[in-house]
Amino acid sequence: MTTALYAGILAILFIVLSIRVITRRNQYQVAIGSDGQILLERAIRVHANFAEYVPFALLLMFLAEYSGLAPLYLHILGVALLVGRLSHAYGVSQQQEPLKFRVFGMILTFTVLLLAALAIFMLYGSRAILS
Repeated sequence: MTTALYAGILAILFIVLSIRVITRRNQYQVAIGSDGQILLERAIRVHANFAEYVPFALLLMFLAEYSGLAPLYLHILGVALLVGRLSHAYGVSQQQEPLKFRVFGMILTFTVLLLAALAIFMLYGSRAILS
C-alpha cells in the first residue's frame, strides 16, 4: 500500500509539529491559546493547518489507490503532499513570513486533493462504463 508509506512519513511530521507547539508553550509558559506570542501562534497554526488538510488528502489518496490508481501516481501525490506541507510549515513558522513558501505549500496541497479526487472519478467512471 503506497498511501500507507506517506501516512507514516506524514505522521512523523505531525509529531514534529506537535513537539514544536509544546516547546513554544513551555518557552512562553502558555497552556491555552497563544497569549499574543507570535511564534507560538504560528506554530499552533502550522500544526492545525496540517491537521485540517493532511487526513483528507490521505483519505483521497487511499480511495484512489483502492480504486486502482497506479503506484507511480500515488508516489507523485505523496511526494507533492509532503513537499507542500513542509513548504507551508516553513513559511508560516517564520516571524517575517516569506509568503511564497506558504502559497507554494497550499498550491501543492490543493493540487493533491484535486488530482486524487479526479483520479477517483475517472477510475469510478471507467468501471461504471465496463460493467
